[in-house]
Amino acid sequence: MAGRVALLVGSILFALGVLELGCRLWRGPDWLLHWPNLVLQERHGPAERPDQRFAYDPTLGFVPKLGHASASIHYDALGFRRMPALVEAKDQPPVLATGDSFTHGDEVGDDETWPAYLQAALGRRTVNAGVTGYGLDQTILRTEQLAPALRPDLIVVGFIADDVRRSEMSRTWGTEKPYFEPDGDRLRLRNVPVPPASEARDTLSFWQRAFGWSVLVDTVLRHKGWQYEWAIDHVRALPRGTGERMACPLMRRLAALAVPTLVVAQYDFYTWKDAAFAEEQRRISTLVLRCAAEAGLAVLDLYDATERAVREQGNDAIYRSSHPTPQGNRLVAEAIAAELGRLHIPPSR
Repeated sequence: MAGRVALLVGSILFALGVLELGCRLWRGPDWLLHWPNLVLQERHGPAERPDQRFAYDPTLGFVPKLGHASASIHYDALGFRRMPALVEAKDQPPVLATGDSFTHGDEVGDDETWPAYLQAALGRRTVNAGVTGYGLDQTILRTEQLAPALRPDLIVVGFIADDVRRSEMSRTWGTEKPYFEPDGDRLRLRNVPVPPASEARDTLSFWQRAFGWSVLVDTVLRHKGWQYEWAIDHVRALPRGTGERMACPLMRRLAALAVPTLVVAQYDFYTWKDAAFAEEQRRISTLVLRCAAEAGLAVLDLYDATERAVREQGNDAIYRSSHPTPQGNRLVAEAIAAELGRLHIPPSR
């Protein structure tokens, strides 16, 4: 009996070994000699990425590094994404744009973000204060920080549904962050001052240490759509769904700034590839927009406009690997400008 068990186990291990080598050959011969821990490679938080474009911040976790410059991303002396010069700059308060990587403009140049196109459409100086990887909580906190300093007469806050999930975390992409904890109708800020990021190697579980090197495991997880949860270093501080409960209190904090504000729902590229995913994304986005409207803020849902553009022009015209193309960002800016015009905000001077 023991011999049969040993033979069975040996056969399984041999088959897995052959599959592992096959997956490595499929990726290229170099993978036969290159055996890194793939999870560890993924676990470089925003503050640790190779271009080092983020700096630690005790209140927000991380912010763009002042004056950073790389091939396509440049920040000014205040840490805002560099914007094109206005042909006729007027002496008036700026427009403040905040949000996540969709506002920041990942995968496009400085002058191809939607805040850059919005600046041209409005003829108003616009500050792109979007930060890659932010949750909805960090976006609100950053907006609260910047509004008193910049004194904008219009704020445009962009978000995607995943930002709500991120607000349930105390760490995202290997980087510590603040989070709010519901307390009745109020929110209590936690994890501030934000601890410095842990060493990526110290965040691996036993299973990630044991199987993180396997290209076979990585391939199967990617095929099933599970690789993201397996590899990305997020630490949950609050139960699932808590972020949705916090949407209304967060929008009330935004409204307390007493600045005309438009809250804009954008959509992840995968929305147009999976109907069930799309339904969930739209449900969460609708919830946030409803909370914003109840708080007295203007709202704009870009689902229909984006769906129509993807259907007519193709996904590759509107999205790159994960974020909007210049064409996709122009669509966003035009929709925002049209809505602001319809609502007459900010008031004409």
